[in-house]
Amino acid sequence: MKLFGKWELDEIEIHDPGMEMYITLNPIIYSGGRHSKQQFHKSEISIVERLVNKMMRKGQNTGKKQKAYNIVMGAFDIIHERTEENPVQVLINAIENAGQREETVRLKYGGISVPKAVDTAPQRRVDCALMFITRGANLAAFKKRRSIEECLANEIIAASKDEVRSYSVGKKGEKERIAKAAR
Repeated sequence: MKLFGKWELDEIEIHDPGMEMYITLNPIIYSGGRHSKQQFHKSEISIVERLVNKMMRKGQNTGKKQKAYNIVMGAFDIIHERTEENPVQVLINAIENAGQREETVRLKYGGISVPKAVDTAPQRRVDCALMFITRGANLAAFKKRRSIEECLANEIIAASKDEVRSYSVGKKGEKERIAKAAR
């Protein structure tokens, strides 16, 4: 089976061994929330469906899965036109580049809160990368003439090339800089 009836999922490579277990490549886009019962079962949902679900967050798309599905499908068409690559591979590369490796937590020592740098779990890296990508696309399209599909495609392409102009790569760098200062 093919994703959206167009894209093969057999030739997709995941280069980050830590994230490999948490990125699932299924052509099924609508699971109906079967995996939402427990915390770690969300990694069994297709990565494209998780992107669709993240597109439904905040704003005009809240709860409109078909609209979010069409946005992602249109963005994948734009990505294929611009890069001549499989858009799912470009999305995987973007997730690998946009996922932060380190973050900070607050520890309390006798009434004083001190930031401490900790490694980020692979599943959280995937979640944060998807959140940063969709938030960057929403911010780029908000009150602008460009469509959300075009903004999502631009964000995914820029993140896959690890460009600093990408919102998601910039946020990742910001979080890692703060963690480096808290070591």
